[in-house]
Amino acid sequence: MAPATKSDAPARPRTDTGTEGPIAAWYARQYARQSLSEIEDIKVVARRMAPHIGATSQVLEVAPGPGYLAIEIVRLTGCHLMGIDISETFVRSAAENARRAGLDIAFQRGDAADLPFPGDQFDVVLCRAALKNFARPLAALNEMHRVLKPGGVALVIDLRKDFSPQAVDDYVRGRGTIAATMIRLTFNTMLKKRAYTQEAVADLVAQSHFRHGDIRLAPSCSSCGYTNKLLRSE
Repeated sequence: MAPATKSDAPARPRTDTGTEGPIAAWYARQYARQSLSEIEDIKVVARRMAPHIGATSQVLEVAPGPGYLAIEIVRLTGCHLMGIDISETFVRSAAENARRAGLDIAFQRGDAADLPFPGDQFDVVLCRAALKNFARPLAALNEMHRVLKPGGVALVIDLRKDFSPQAVDDYVRGRGTIAATMIRLTFNTMLKKRAYTQEAVADLVAQSHFRHGDIRLAPSCSSCGYTNKLLRSE
């Protein structure tokens, strides 16, 4: 694969600080007002992962945000799931959402590039809509590899850099004018700048301890994303 260019993999800050305070609270509120397509998207991801997950599986979600995917996966599989997020605001929000759903899911604060777990602990690692935001994405991938058991699977899902305006319009459909305008602005500025091309993702994975992955443009995720299935084979 061609190496990433500067535009493919923009410079990132030295450390992750997370989204906190009013911004995180606004994001959580917007996420709670999901459209039918967004709800279905989360269910699609959960159903896709369900065959890899049993009731005794140990699952880690990296950067779960408000925790909706974690909740759906535990509902489907009954697995033991833990979520880790750099944002204390999201950790509290996810824990509260799991409590309201009547599910026992542990969420804690931590850095994706320095996971506070021993190696070979998890059967499955998930990371959705977060890789582009990591200050040290290569370190984060290597940490996912380290904590996976041999034969484990990681699924990384994120925004593609060449997402279409129509996909964003579909994503915000049904929201209020102010919310839709703010989300469009976020997609077309900050998120587009941070997002990776498919080639840049392939190059990043090739540098990681995974070495290679099954990278596909995703028809789900509002047609804005790619999925990358990574296996730890040794």
